[in-house]
Amino acid sequence: MMHLKEGDKAPDFQGIDQDEKTISLSDYKGKKLILYFYPKDDTPGCTAEACNLRDNYSVLKKEGFELLGVSPDNPKKHQKFIDKYSLPFPLIADTEKEILNAYGVWGLKKFMGKEYDGVHRTTFVIDEKGTIEKIITKVNTKAHAEQILDGMAEA
Repeated sequence: MMHLKEGDKAPDFQGIDQDEKTISLSDYKGKKLILYFYPKDDTPGCTAEACNLRDNYSVLKKEGFELLGVSPDNPKKHQKFIDKYSLPFPLIADTEKEILNAYGVWGLKKFMGKEYDGVHRTTFVIDEKGTIEKIITKVNTKAHAEQILDGMAEA
């Protein structure tokens, strides 16, 4: 599944956001990017994670980060999620799972004895040159921004 590691070049991607505008990794050249993958809009864990990032957005921006979420939901669902929780950052609709697969976060999951394919909640911190600085696989949805910033202080 996950084949990327810290120090690797981040896979280039192109996707559409909630406004059906194209966003690609190259849009963030020269900037630090927090690229977070999550399973589904408006579910408890994903909402907690998005709201924590929203609540800490100004701190993350002050530290020089841009923020971008990715899930397999469509643009319309993303727009509803953004509107409902006043999210200040774009969400990419990866309905074809191209970005999810490129980053190795789509795959077999187990929940309550059932196996299914889904998104493994993962965050990549990408530096100004497009190199993966940090990968967070054990995401704390209620304190994710703190998790990101703590990790960067150690880096």
